[in-house]
Amino acid sequence: MSQIKITCIVVDDEPMALNLVESYVEKTPFLVLKKKCSSAIEAMEFIKEEPVDLLFLDIQMPDLTGIEFSKMLPKETRVIFTTAFDHYALEGFKVEALDYLLKPFDYAEFLAAANKANTWFELVKGKRKSILSEEKEFLFVKSEYKQLRIKLADVLYFEGLKDYIKIWLKDNPKAILTLMSLKSLEEELPETQFMRVHRSFIVSLNNIDVIERSQIIINEQRITVSEQYKSKFLEFINNNSL
Repeated sequence: MSQIKITCIVVDDEPMALNLVESYVEKTPFLVLKKKCSSAIEAMEFIKEEPVDLLFLDIQMPDLTGIEFSKMLPKETRVIFTTAFDHYALEGFKVEALDYLLKPFDYAEFLAAANKANTWFELVKGKRKSILSEEKEFLFVKSEYKQLRIKLADVLYFEGLKDYIKIWLKDNPKAILTLMSLKSLEEELPETQFMRVHRSFIVSLNNIDVIERSQIIINEQRITVSEQYKSKFLEFINNNSL
């Protein structure tokens, strides 16, 4: 059984095709459906707020085609194309799609493509974990055309700003700005040292000064713990209280 979960969305302007792929995703244990979208524009807006690992993406759609949309995706988001036209296959592989499903396809064909994605993500995420285990005291981030080596013990908190992250450090009044999603960063951080407490904040558990009701105070900065993350944070408090 796979040890990872792959978050995904389904994008197709045909309701029947959209519902069929949705049903295939829901019966596949390692896939987690986040949303189904009837256009690339709708999918684009969703991904801005909540990045996903994988898209099952129709090619021929109005306004913005699947091929055009795939070229705009973050590099960590992968694509499996679904289409009724086989002449798009070459274009699909040019944009490094993981696979190409020709409509109409059955569940066996869908599962074969999903397993290919599963293998790819296991390799990538496994590699990330091995790098983190070797370098868990440090994080390398790109900022202003440089690769900066950030000591994790010096991080107070990470603040997400759409496509960017501000990294706030001890004894540094100015944040470091880097192009990255908060979700991608969260996967790289050791869970024993950092916790996401808000859609826009990941805090250093070792650098919390005060917890006051639903707020964390770190270096005089107040950060609200949102409802979505409150139970996990309360568990942390209970496990570390006298």
